[in-house]
Parts: sequence; structure tokens; C-alpha cells
Amino acid sequence: MRHRDFRLLWAAMAVSLMGVGVWVVAVVWQVIALGGGPAQLSVVVGVYTIGILLSVLPAGIAADRLPQRSVMLSSLLLSSVVLLGVAALSLSGVLQLWHLAAGALVLGVSEGLFLPSYTALLPNLLPEHELLAANGLEGVLRPLAQNAAGPALAGVLVTAFSPGLAIAVDGVAFLIAALCLSRVRHRPGPRSAERAAVSVWGDLRGGFRYLVQTRWLLTTLLFAVVLVFMVIGPIEVLLPFAIRELGSDANGHALVLAAFGIGGAVGALLVSSRKLPRRYLTVMIWLWGLGSAPMALLGIVDALWMMVAAVVLVGVTSQGANVIWGTLLQRRVPDGMRGRVSSLDFFVSLILMPASIAVAGPAGALLGIPLVFALAGLVPVALSALALWLGRLKADELAHPLDH
Repeated sequence: MRHRDFRLLWAAMAVSLMGVGVWVVAVVWQVIALGGGPAQLSVVVGVYTIGILLSVLPAGIAADRLPQRSVMLSSLLLSSVVLLGVAALSLSGVLQLWHLAAGALVLGVSEGLFLPSYTALLPNLLPEHELLAANGLEGVLRPLAQNAAGPALAGVLVTAFSPGLAIAVDGVAFLIAALCLSRVRHRPGPRSAERAAVSVWGDLRGGFRYLVQTRWLLTTLLFAVVLVFMVIGPIEVLLPFAIRELGSDANGHALVLAAFGIGGAVGALLVSSRKLPRRYLTVMIWLWGLGSAPMALLGIVDALWMMVAAVVLVGVTSQGANVIWGTLLQRRVPDGMRGRVSSLDFFVSLILMPASIAVAGPAGALLGIPLVFALAGLVPVALSALALWLGRLKADELAHPLDH
């Protein structure tokens, strides 16, 4: 029955991730339809990220204390209600930018609730030796659904109909995901009497204490903070306008995101089809760092196919690293701590995302889009070398071998 539950969870993830991909494209063109530009898009995308940050730490505590399936169901249903409400405003012609921003904030809260419970639930559905393959499958599913199928569907709906209709379809997708998840039999991890007696704030302090005392975890998350700041803003805010400068539209935007997704699927397959590398931390950090380098080309290419080729390379490396990272969180972090550590992972990794998104628009206007993308591609390479040296990650991975 465990594999049946995993298939249902997989189906729910597939539909919800496709919904996220629809939103990523639809919200851009909805902002443009309302007369907005990079600055307005920065606000809408930024408050979405703020929503994640507001909810993800409480969500981690909830994942270690409450039935994870119930937390995830609440998240999916909340997303569906918000999206259908925004769609109704758009289709009736009364939608304003502040409506869109408010909806984005609640959607961010919803996503923050979902992610830690998913990470904590998976090890209770599958045996340890199947986690790498499961994370590989999720690593294939995420880019194909979120970066390929979802944006492609949104591109068709936006071009043929309107952003409002695309958002309405998105709301239905999250409702379908909730129906799939409702059939998963919840399997809670162990809850000791000592854990139950700990206060919520004690839980949170315990998670922070574990993070600070675990060098490989702290180093990786600090690296991720700067990496996210460098790359997320340009991708979320400047990429659509770089695409438009090439004479393309929502379909071109969807094509570039789909290329990133296909590259990510390939990267996840390559990593999950074999054992974890012996130097798993070194490989993971360099995949993230060196893999960002092709972003430097996004602001200077003069053809859409060149942009597609660059993002395929970024997708292969980034998603390959993500599969390793997800497996490490599930195998090296103890049960009963995974929800909080997962939430801290999301929180620390995303803490500078709103700043990145807020800065990207003005930076593009001041420095030019080509220079911003050059910095986003090249700075992470130097950061990788610094993280490996300061964090002593090579020594740690040799002292804690996995699958060898």
C-alpha cells in the first residue's frame, strides 16, 4: 500500500506543480495586461515570496506535530480558492494590481505550508533505499510539470483567450490535486512523549540549534542564500522582458521555461539513475555554482533558440543538485526533525528572494539587463569554491559516506 500512496502523492504533486507553472506565466501577462512593467511585476512576485517566508517556519513545526497530509490538503484547497477568486475578478474586468498582489501573498503562504510537510511525509511512505529514486522522480516531475507543461498550457490559454482564463484553469488544477492527495493514507512518523511536551517555540529553537551546529547544512544554506539573491530576481523579473526584446510573446516565455524544465528532468534522471556520488557535497555545490554560468548569456543572445540552449544547461545542473540535496535532508537529518529543518531550508534559502526580486527591476533599468544576467551567471562560480573551502565540505562527506 505504500507504493499506492506514493503514486497518489506523485499525482497530486504533478497537478499542483503544473498549476504553479501556469501561474508563473499567467501572472506576468496579467500584470502586462493591467499596464504594469518590471517594477509592478517585482511587487507581485515579491509579495508571493514574502508569503512563503511568513508561513514556512510555522509550517515546519506543523509538519513535525500534525498529520502532514492534512497540512498539505489545507494548502491545496487554499490555493484553489484564491486562484478562482482572482480569475473571477479578471474575467469580470475589475481586477486591479493590488488584487493580484493580495492573491499572490496568500498563494505564497499556501506554498510555504505545503513544502515542509511533503519533505517530512515522503520518508514515511518509502524505505530509505528508495528515497534517491523517489527524489529523482520528483526532480523529473517538478521541471516537466512546473517549467514545461504548466507554462505551455498557460501560453496557449493566455494567447488564445486571456490571463484570467489561465488563472481559472489553475484554480481547478489545485482542486484536482487536493482530491488526489485526499486518498493518501497518512503515515505519521514517531512522536515521543518528550517531543509532545516541547513547546512550539522550543521546537523552533531546536531546529535552529540543529542547523547552526550542523556545519554541512549551515554552509549549504548560507551558500543558497546568496545564490538565490543572485539568480531569482533576474529570472523572475527580467527574463520575460529579455524575451520580449527578442520579439517574442507569452509563447516564447513558455518555451524558455519549458526548456529549463526539460533540462531539469534530464539532470534529475542522470543523478537518480545511479548511486549518490562519493563526494556528494562537492558535486552538489559545483552543480549549482558552475551550472549558473550559462545565465550570463541570457542578456546578450540575439535569438530565442540561444536562450533556450542556455537555460537547458542551467536546468540540467540545478535540478541534479536539487535531487542530491533533497536526499541528504531525508537521510542525514533525523526523523522528528525533518519538518523543521525542511522549513528552515526553505526559509533561509528564500530569505533574500524578495530583495532579489525587488532589486532586479531597478537594477535592470540602471545597469542594463545584460550586465545583471552576467553577474547572476558568474558570481555563483566563485561562491562555490568559497563554500567548499570555508565549510570543509570535502572532509565532512568523506566522514559520512552514503551508498558506498
